[in-house]
Amino acid sequence: MRRADRLFLIIHALRGRRSALPARSLAETLGVSLRTIYRDVADLQVSGVPIEGEAGVGYMLRKGADIPPLMFNAAELEALVVGTRFVRAFGGERLGVAARAALLKIEAVLPPELRDRSRRTRIFAPVVPGRHETRGPVDRLHAAIEARELLLLDYRDGDDRVTAREVEPLCLAFWGGVWTLGAWCRLRGDFRNFRPDRIARIRETGRSFDDDPARGLDAYLRQVDTC
Repeated sequence: MRRADRLFLIIHALRGRRSALPARSLAETLGVSLRTIYRDVADLQVSGVPIEGEAGVGYMLRKGADIPPLMFNAAELEALVVGTRFVRAFGGERLGVAARAALLKIEAVLPPELRDRSRRTRIFAPVVPGRHETRGPVDRLHAAIEARELLLLDYRDGDDRVTAREVEPLCLAFWGGVWTLGAWCRLRGDFRNFRPDRIARIRETGRSFDDDPARGLDAYLRQVDTC
């Protein structure tokens, strides 16, 4: 996480609070050390942000230093909360961290009654280590899609046979029980879907691929729609 994003999150975590927020809670939420939180808060105070409190006690914004709440109704807010829970449970570590940070930003600027409502929703998506849907390398594939990185996959099919595939990764899709990687497979010369949990190994090629309309994302989606 960039330091600028972390400072922004600290300010938003303190907005609208009636009691001091312990530094340890901030550190656990942002995934940093207590020393980092102490240093960041001190820097914010020096720059003029009206943060009151001290190490070992907690922090809060000076009364009146708040901003108007986001305009969400209860149903919209619950949808956002449930959505971030599902991303944390099924979206891999990278998106899970981002979802947690996004929810923190949202809750930090809500009026108290809506903040309480967001925490009372009874729709859960528990994070279970080793879950079938997240055993595969979702984060690694996500990064390759963004970078248009050509990958070599050792892929295990339903009969446990392993083949080497050189693929152009295009997108990830979650089907409520399993992820699939949509890609152009150079071995088959066609679009294919690969289950991340069946990828035995990802080998980097150090190469990227061009955005070819004939085998790019739009063409893949058109083929999926006609299947």
